[in-house]
Amino acid sequence: MNKPAPKDWIMAIAPYVPGKSSTDDGRKVIKLSANENPLGTPDAARAARIAAAQTLHLYPDPGAVELRHAIAEVHDLDPARIIYGTGSDEVLHLAAGAYAGPGDEIIYVRYGFSVYDIAARRVGATPVVVADHDYGTDVDAILAAVTDRTRVVFLANPNNPTGTYTSRAEIARLHVGLRPDILLVIDQAYAEYLYPAEDDGALDLARTASNVLITRTFSKIYGLAAERVGWGYGPAEVIDAMHRIRAPFCLTTAGQLAAIAAVRDQAWVDQSRDHNRQWLDWFTDEVNALGNHGLRVVPSKANFALILFEGRLTAETAYQGLIDAGYIVRWLPGQGLPHGLRITIGSEQDCRAIIAALRHLVGDAR
Repeated sequence: MNKPAPKDWIMAIAPYVPGKSSTDDGRKVIKLSANENPLGTPDAARAARIAAAQTLHLYPDPGAVELRHAIAEVHDLDPARIIYGTGSDEVLHLAAGAYAGPGDEIIYVRYGFSVYDIAARRVGATPVVVADHDYGTDVDAILAAVTDRTRVVFLANPNNPTGTYTSRAEIARLHVGLRPDILLVIDQAYAEYLYPAEDDGALDLARTASNVLITRTFSKIYGLAAERVGWGYGPAEVIDAMHRIRAPFCLTTAGQLAAIAAVRDQAWVDQSRDHNRQWLDWFTDEVNALGNHGLRVVPSKANFALILFEGRLTAETAYQGLIDAGYIVRWLPGQGLPHGLRITIGSEQDCRAIIAALRHLVGDAR
């Protein structure tokens, strides 16, 4: 009997699997699997969200005008060149949808964000996965993979799920090496965790280049993961093309108002960044001290650490052991990292508890 048939390229998609928030047997655990801000949400953003309840009967601003102006003021941008969506995930999908389709290729690095593969396949494009360099971006590998069918290159910086960082010089070298008709999308979901001296130059490129788009999110350092607010910046022509396929009313009133308050609280960003770097550095040192047991951290500049298990203790065993200790983290066999656990940098108490549990698991209680 005939029936509707989905496109082959849709059925080839492996659905996105978010970090778990609970155990399979329902035990109560602390969630360190989704890179959420352990400090929570800025007070002003929380208050703005609550106030939005007074206008539930009204559609939200379809142009997110006030939000775009607030972002532009903080980052010295042209508000007309800001696009927005339900998290930066939607903005990534819009980029693929506007610039690629069947017969085209989209490049990203191995151990890149899993949404890139979905965004490529969703529009019928062919994903091209290039080799990494010690879990980080290899610019030469990307450039070598470019063909006359390449339309989009996705690069996250810092990268998720590895936390690796690509320098300003390497970003510039990649951009110069790409044809001008290839859209370079630099996913900066964790950019606010970088200090000013670590700026990768991507936003400057998006200001001046004709083929660079950056994406950012309010889900991470701003603590608004529940509201799903993301944005991007790029050339006017690119933004215009993406707006043509953006869903109308894609940001709620509550999300817009909370994001406006959040972006204007840069003291919160500084506080969150300082907390993260202090405990990321401490956590990295403590894990690397267990190197004789086969544990090491991939150098990270995000708000998480990727621990590699290269000794007798496996990542799967450690994952279950950390659940027993009251913490759920991200085990990554579906992303080609069965030997890795991605762990969000939480509170001081969380960091110390994870290290204590790992020491116990390797039999190195101290």
